Amino acid sequence: MKRKILLPTDFSDNAWSATVYALKLFAEQECTFYFLNSIVVKVNMLSNVSNKLITTMRENAMVELLDLKELVQSSDPNPKHDFDIILSSDDLNKAVKNAVEKHDISLIIMGTKGATGAKELFFGSNTVSLIMKIKNCPVLMIPEEFDFIKPKQIAFPTDYNHFYHANEIKSLRELADLYSSEIRIVHIDVEEELSDKQSDNLIVLESYLKNNNFSLHWMPNYAEKVEEINDFIEELDIDILAMVKHNHNFFQKILNEPVIKDLGFHAKIPFLVIPESVDI
Repeated sequence: MKRKILLPTDFSDNAWSATVYALKLFAEQECTFYFLNSIVVKVNMLSNVSNKLITTMRENAMVELLDLKELVQSSDPNPKHDFDIILSSDDLNKAVKNAVEKHDISLIIMGTKGATGAKELFFGSNTVSLIMKIKNCPVLMIPEEFDFIKPKQIAFPTDYNHFYHANEIKSLRELADLYSSEIRIVHIDVEEELSDKQSDNLIVLESYLKNNNFSLHWMPNYAEKVEEINDFIEELDIDILAMVKHNHNFFQKILNEPVIKDLGFHAKIPFLVIPESVDI
């Protein structure tokens, strides 16, 4: 089955880097890539913006989308890859949500770029907003100017308190299957031994990954989760970080930690954020 991948773009170098990574990551897979650009005119600007100017903005964006499509087709003459474009007048979150539903998108890939403030340093404000709002599609975030390397090691932090559903692990397995990557399950050691609930959840997780190459790791409990994950990434030469986004897990703790600004955790490697499954 052909994969359908959404690439939100603002035509920046950062967005182009994410596009190049996506094309290389799925070089051997049949895919349709959708380039999405969102044009939004704020309500308080309408009185000062003529219909003619809005039309011009849309026409210019369409030209850029078509140019981008042509550039990709010429630079990536891969018979397994098809390309389409989407121009939306909705805000980015709504535009992405609509595109995911309309085109049955299986993965969103976008660039990240730091700005000011703790959360913005981690992902970039648009990316943070998007990953918090999109509930039915995983998002793979690519750091600015990140050069593609085959992902041989994928880190998957967990506290084992969440019962993982098959749909949540599917994206992780599919990513690992691309290059026979090893999945490193990382547990932060906050207790001497797992509770019965944690042990049961670990058994379920292992059952999902029985056909994948995976290993279990325990990390010492530091004061900051960001520092723990950074250390693990460096020690085991991790290529991609993956997490399921649900309440009260590491993902939420990372976003809320003031230490992020001091550590400069800029998402140094690609980061896959998987939405929590609603399929109980």
